[in-house]
Amino acid sequence: MKIRNLSIGIGFLAITSCVPQKLMEETNAKLSTCEAEAVHAKKTATDAEAKNAELNEKLVKEAKELAGLQRDTAIMGTNLKLLQNKYDKLNSVNDQLLEKYNRLLSGVEKDNASLSGKLQLTQEQLLKKEDELRALELRLKQQQQDLDKLALELKKREERVNELEAILKNKDQATADLKKKLQDALFNFENKGLTITQKNGKVYVSLDESLLFASGKTAVEPKGVEALKNVAKVLEQNADINVLVEGHTDDIPMKGVGDIKDNWDLSVMRATSVTKILLQNSTTDPKRITSAGRGEFFPIDNAKTPEARKKNRRTEIILTPKLDELFKVLENN
Repeated sequence: MKIRNLSIGIGFLAITSCVPQKLMEETNAKLSTCEAEAVHAKKTATDAEAKNAELNEKLVKEAKELAGLQRDTAIMGTNLKLLQNKYDKLNSVNDQLLEKYNRLLSGVEKDNASLSGKLQLTQEQLLKKEDELRALELRLKQQQQDLDKLALELKKREERVNELEAILKNKDQATADLKKKLQDALFNFENKGLTITQKNGKVYVSLDESLLFASGKTAVEPKGVEALKNVAKVLEQNADINVLVEGHTDDIPMKGVGDIKDNWDLSVMRATSVTKILLQNSTTDPKRITSAGRGEFFPIDNAKTPEARKKNRRTEIILTPKLDELFKVLENN
């Protein structure tokens, strides 16, 4: 409107000042060109503003969608924050362009070519931001898939752990039940050279030398045979128990009489004697039983006193519930 009024004023001045007709026409033509360029610039700026508003609306929508995923990963939250900062800078650039556009309309800025170049740059920047947002969405989608996969794997592991815990619990209960059966069967022998303990998932039946053997001998005494028969009955009734019979001596060396040359021989022969009695008085599968001699190398009491040596001269029957079910679970996993 200002340009049009200016045109009328100039025309009036031309007439009143007797400006040549040709100069007036040229002036009017230039003014018409300026008006056309101004209208074109206004339309271009309006289109750019509409495009910018559309892109701004799209950015806001996508930012809201990203907000939910930001809670799942701190790393992507940081990336989104950086993207938001870039978006704010882009808005700032856009505001500067709008300000320059307004200045152009008021006659302060007339360089349409420069303005068109800057508007083109803004569009390119917005397109670049769209590409960045799409790439970010793809990364977030991939990370969500990875998280879902990890959650599924953790669930499977938790199920395996629960299964193993249940098996171990049943094993501990079976061990406790076995100890109770042995205590009931050997009630008359407990604290009379025989003790029953439970540790590390096993039951230990410890028999003093005084209950089983004469000094330096390997043949089991009658009272010891009676106790072992009771143990054999329990083993016969519990087929899922593995048995280890260990012979132990004190640290006094043997004198090498007959077949017994040293404490190794004595401990092995005593363990074998106990094993044979267990098998002779039950239907226990011999494959379940292992005999071993430990000599003097696993003492209960390291003191060099008669009392300590007496404790160390013993035979231990170690009962262990089979772990086939547990091993099967471990192999399957």
